[in-house]
Amino acid sequence: MSAIKRSLRGIGAAVRSRWRLFLSVAAGVFALDLLVPPLVLSIARKPMTAFTINPWVHNLPDYLVSGRGSFEERLSKAWGLALFWFSADGSFGIEWGFAVTTADLARFAFMSLLVAAYFALWMERRAALPVAPWGRRAGGSGGVLGALGGIFGLSTGGCTVMGCGAPVLPVIGLAFAGLSSTTIKWMSELSTIGTATVLIGLVSAVGWLGYRTGHD
Repeated sequence: MSAIKRSLRGIGAAVRSRWRLFLSVAAGVFALDLLVPPLVLSIARKPMTAFTINPWVHNLPDYLVSGRGSFEERLSKAWGLALFWFSADGSFGIEWGFAVTTADLARFAFMSLLVAAYFALWMERRAALPVAPWGRRAGGSGGVLGALGGIFGLSTGGCTVMGCGAPVLPVIGLAFAGLSSTTIKWMSELSTIGTATVLIGLVSAVGWLGYRTGHD
């Protein structure tokens, strides 16, 4: 518990000291998580033709407090609800679709805060040293890799719009047409592993930097 408190103290100190950097990085990563996937798909597949907000979203608060079913069931449905989506029309229906669910939005926000905290801590540690060794100069690459992992490597609800029934894929997988079912399954499993790896790596890095900053 002492180590956790020290890490939290270090994170808090770095965020307060570098709050402009923290907010800028968090906003930037969050925006990239939302905008890069449809951009990649527009370039690799077909330009986006529609952006749609789920018309049912305004009913969500009333649904959560209603007595229909158990609260766990209502919460589960709300967690997986597609809030909005990007799509491109094709000759035989929808060419591609990228949906953002409540869970996706929460994950994007959490990843953005993690990356922002990483950079704030890294800059705080770097400023505390009279001469930064090369390893500390290059330390920001961990945050960059984390941000890129959040944009390209994490699972997205790309098939929820098309109703293709395929496993959830990373954005980069949707950029290629005609993938075999084996490849789709492989990319889906790899994306799940990548999601856990990126999150665990960033949480560990932020915790360690927070501990060192709090100790100093």
